[in-house]
Amino acid sequence: EKDDLLRCLYLVQGVVEKRSSLPILAHVLIESTHGNTSGEGGEGGEENGLSIGATDLEIGIRQNCKASVKKSGSITTDARRLYEIVRELPPENVFLRSAGSGWIEVSSGKSRFRMASLDPKEFPAITPAREAAEGDKLSTASCPSEIFREMIEKTLFAASPDETRLNLSGVYVEALDSGKIRMVSSDGHRLALIEREATVSDPSAWPKVILPRKGLLEARKLLERSEGVASFSLRGTAGLQKDTTELSMRLVEGEFPDYQQILPTEHNFIIPCVREDLLSALRRLLILTTERSRGIKLQAEKGRIEISVNTPDLGEGVEEIPTEYAGESIAVGFNGRYILDALSVMGEGQQVSLSLKDEVSPGLLKMAEDPDFSYVIM
Repeated sequence: EKDDLLRCLYLVQGVVEKRSSLPILAHVLIESTHGNTSGEGGEGGEENGLSIGATDLEIGIRQNCKASVKKSGSITTDARRLYEIVRELPPENVFLRSAGSGWIEVSSGKSRFRMASLDPKEFPAITPAREAAEGDKLSTASCPSEIFREMIEKTLFAASPDETRLNLSGVYVEALDSGKIRMVSSDGHRLALIEREATVSDPSAWPKVILPRKGLLEARKLLERSEGVASFSLRGTAGLQKDTTELSMRLVEGEFPDYQQILPTEHNFIIPCVREDLLSALRRLLILTTERSRGIKLQAEKGRIEISVNTPDLGEGVEEIPTEYAGESIAVGFNGRYILDALSVMGEGQQVSLSLKDEVSPGLLKMAEDPDFSYVIM
């Protein structure tokens, strides 16, 4: 059916390598399996269907699509163009047929297309984590899809966009003895940490790994608007399985810094406020800053927080928001964009607090209702 095929083709688009020197990486691999458990068309057989896969050599995705299969086989074709053709087809069944050497036919209703194909034997292997090198121990974790998605959203934004700093370009993952999964990211100026309950296989044997940015972006897309349980596995590579889709990714090489050293332990000043008050004030103030200078000054005193910016070429602004803080006055400077990014992934209506040791130490931003999410900003 068109909708089934379109959904599968949509999910592979982000993985397909569009600017590679290897033309086949711009293709999708389509494999049909004809089960012999029923009549002529094979409908009803559990093995009957299509497998659709794509890879950029770093990330691989493979998913099963329901189909009535007349004959088993495999073929490749341009992933983006096939997706765009299927998207524009009428809402009828789509027929795919290998048309001899180097061609695939796509038809639906009165629409007929013939697209170039490459030899499927040249397509790189897409290896799920659980099928990777046998010498490695298989570690697994599972939890509701929305939990995995939330963990990605609350950490990935703080990872370094600088690909030369490989060990900071992804998200660090470890299993805790308490049965929780912890994910940590940092770009050297800030750090995000989240813990969530999960069903973990042998936490003591879990490797400490760094997951790549692109792989996590695709994982987030896969978990979008989905319910049920997602399974995460590690064995040489990392894998995520949700329903009929498997995503695999190479781990980032390098060692993640000792983030425990960065987490503030002394809190001489704890300044609470409502998330929306701080968020809207920052959004207005950051209009008067530049990409190169996002500095804000935050001064807290009894009952009020004053936030200000002063950019010589643009102007200055001051916002005041209420707080239940009743301690001594303290003034501190931060990159306003970093605070804004953290507030953006926190839930609406949250009471947040900024904890400080003094004017020059890192700040710790937390939510009252979620002690397992921490955000440190230099």
